[in-house]
Amino acid sequence: MHAIRITEPGGPEVLSWSEVPEPSLQQGEVLVEVAATAVNRADVAQRQGNYPPPPGASEYPGLECSGTVLELGPGTEGSGWSVGDQVCALLTGGGYSERVAVPVGQLLPVPRGVGLAEAAALPEVACTVWSNLVMVGGLRSGQTVLVHGGGSGIGTFAVQFARALGARVAVTAGSAEKLERCRELGAEITVNYRTEDFTERLRAEGGADLILDIMGGSYLDANLRSLTANGRLVIIGLMGGRRTEIDLGRMLAKRLSVQATTLRSRPAAEKAAIVSGVLEEVWPLVEEGAIRPVVDRTLPLGDAAEAHRVMESSAHTGKILLTR
Repeated sequence: MHAIRITEPGGPEVLSWSEVPEPSLQQGEVLVEVAATAVNRADVAQRQGNYPPPPGASEYPGLECSGTVLELGPGTEGSGWSVGDQVCALLTGGGYSERVAVPVGQLLPVPRGVGLAEAAALPEVACTVWSNLVMVGGLRSGQTVLVHGGGSGIGTFAVQFARALGARVAVTAGSAEKLERCRELGAEITVNYRTEDFTERLRAEGGADLILDIMGGSYLDANLRSLTANGRLVIIGLMGGRRTEIDLGRMLAKRLSVQATTLRSRPAAEKAAIVSGVLEEVWPLVEEGAIRPVVDRTLPLGDAAEAHRVMESSAHTGKILLTR
C-alpha cells in the first residue's frame, strides 16, 4: 500500500507518498480502508521532529480518518462491527495512508447526514472537546467558556458543542473573518487577539468559568486573570511555549485549577471510554444538526505537503481534509 512518510524532520517538503508495508492486525484491531483523513497541529509537530508517535504507534501522521471496514482482527468478535461498515476513527497515527489498523474501541459510525469523507473531520475534535470541556472541565449550562483559537478545527467544534450545552461562548482569533465565522457558529464574545486584550474583555464580561487553551506558557497568567472564582483552565497545546511563572497566590485566592491533557498518548482503554461518551452524548447533536463539521478545504492525500503549508500559515478556518 501507500502512505505519507516523513523522510526526515523538516518542512512540508519532507512528506513523501511512498510504498510501505501493509499494517498487520493486532489483538482487538480492525483494518480500515481510508477514504479521508484530516490535518492536525500534532501532524505538523511530528513532521518537525517535535512530537514523535507513542511506542507501538504507526510512524505515519494522521490522528483520525474515515473509511470502510476491510477486515476484523482477532478479539473483535461480537464487537458489533462488520466488514463493509462505513466508519470514522480516532487514531494514534497512520491516517495519512491507504489502510490503517484501528483499535475496535476507537471506531465510530459515520453520523447520519454526514458524508463519508466529511466524517474524517470529526473524531479527533469531538473526542478532544468532549473529554476536555465535560470530562475534565465540567462545563455546564449557563457557564461561560473561553476557547482560544476559535477558528481552528477544535475551536469551531467547541463553539458549537458548548452552545448546544447551553453555555455562553467566548473566543479568540486573529482575523475579523474568523471571528465572524465563530459568531455564526454561536460565539457571543469575540476577541481579536492581535488588537485587543482578551483578559480585559473577559473580565468586563464577568469572567470565564472554563478556558480551553492551546497556547500554554505565554497565556498562563492572562488566562488565570480571566477566570472567575472556582474557574478551571484546561491546557491542550503549547503553541506559546512550555515554561512560564505562575502566581500561586492568585490561584489560592480564586480557588482556581489548572490541568494539562493530551489525547494521543492515553491508553487504549481511556480512549475507548472517551469514544463511548462521544457516541452517546455528542453524536446525537451532530445527527440533529446542532453541530456540523466545518471544513475549510479538501486536498488529495498526495498533496499533504500543501495541506501542511496551509495549516502553518493559519489561513484556514475549521478542518483541512485529505482524501484518497
